[in-house]
Formats: sequence, C-alpha cells, structure tokens
Amino acid sequence: MTNPQSINRHCLAVLVTNEPGVLARVVGLFSGRGYNIESLAVAEVNGGTNLSRITIVTRGTDDIVDQIMAQLSRLVPVHRVVNLSKAGAWIEHEMALVKVTAHGDARAKANRIAEDHKAVAVDPDATPLIFHMTGTPSQIDRFLDKIKPHGLIEVVRTGTVGIGADTRTL
Repeated sequence: MTNPQSINRHCLAVLVTNEPGVLARVVGLFSGRGYNIESLAVAEVNGGTNLSRITIVTRGTDDIVDQIMAQLSRLVPVHRVVNLSKAGAWIEHEMALVKVTAHGDARAKANRIAEDHKAVAVDPDATPLIFHMTGTPSQIDRFLDKIKPHGLIEVVRTGTVGIGADTRTL
C-alpha cells in the first residue's frame, strides 16, 4: 500500500488576458475542487500588453495541484501556468501596512522593533504609527508577533507575489 501524498504549499504564477471574468474563472477552479486560496495577488504586467499576472498560494497534494494547473492551462484567457514552488529557485515577497497605537514608551519600542525588522514608518510623527514593510510572509509574521504587544490596531497585507530567480520568464 502506498502512502498518501502529503499536502504542500504551492505558489502558482498564472499569466492571463486582462478581461472581465477571468479572475472569477481561475478562482472557480479552486473552489470547485474544495481547495482554499491562502493568498491571491493580481496586477497588469508590461503596460499595454493587456496581460495580467495572478499569483496564487494554496495547499494541496502535488497531484491535485497538477490537475488544477492542467485545467487552468485549458482556459482560453490563460497563457501560461507555472508552479514556482517546483520550477527551481524563486523569490517570494509581500507588503504589509501595520497600524500601531504606540503612545509614550510603547512608541519608542515599536520604532525599535520596526527598525530591527526593516519596517519603515510612513509618517514618523503621526498618531497612530503606520509601518510599511516588505519581506517574505514569515518575516512579516515575525514582525507582527513582536509588534502586537505594543498596540497593534490593524494589518493589511498584499498577499504573496513570486518570481523565478533565474533567467526564465513567465
């Protein structure tokens, strides 16, 4: 008897025609199979080409994610699908805006924590403080864990974007 495949984290890059309904069709493939999307980032690329890049982070077995990728590839507005997690070296980052009350001593501590994590105050004189940070999801998680006791009010995250670390392109 073979062991069932383990559930892994996958980061998919999908190049699509930028037109109404495409995102809904792409996301529908995941929901139709009962799979959650942990992170979703979409933006137009190479202005004027009418192409958008969708970055999707999900968890699933390799077989299920391969099936989803094959189905995505068959959609008419999809030009290319790559599983960055399996395609070699790649870089992932996201951006976060973090709002902190930070009055008195807590403000100085929050600024030190931010400096240690390479987060930058959008307006250092404003109250509340809002920090801007880019990094890997785990780097942002560590910053949030450290800043939480110092008056964390709100967090906004963009979701993961990823790119291959070699000369190939999507």
